[in-house]
Amino acid sequence: MQRPSTGLVALSGFFALGAIIAGATSVALLFPGAPLQPMWRLNPPAYVALQGMGAWAMVLMVAVAAGCACSAWGLWIRARWGHRLAVALPVVNLVGDATNALMRRDLRTLIGLPIGVALIAYLLSAGVRSQFTTAKAAV
Repeated sequence: MQRPSTGLVALSGFFALGAIIAGATSVALLFPGAPLQPMWRLNPPAYVALQGMGAWAMVLMVAVAAGCACSAWGLWIRARWGHRLAVALPVVNLVGDATNALMRRDLRTLIGLPIGVALIAYLLSAGVRSQFTTAKAAV
């Protein structure tokens, strides 16, 4: 099997990084006051919001980490399910960003909209989709 295109390698790395960050967030929620605690200085409102969710925050962050990890792997091996998941994740993020902008009046989340649209447009482009038509899912 040929190596994925540069764009897919970059997106695989992007989703892998997302998995690492979501995983670290899960650990930081599970062990408050541990060495990862300073990470909350980057986004204090996120800490407050996640703490308010209780145990559901852990479930959410583990799901995000798993989704990102699976997407990274699926793009790397060019499996159709990986492509579908890679499209679905930014769609869900777009909905979340738009909801935060409207409901919480947090206009900072609007920066995610053009980024998400660009990711989706790239993933749905003919050149990218064609890389998934002949690839076999190696699991």
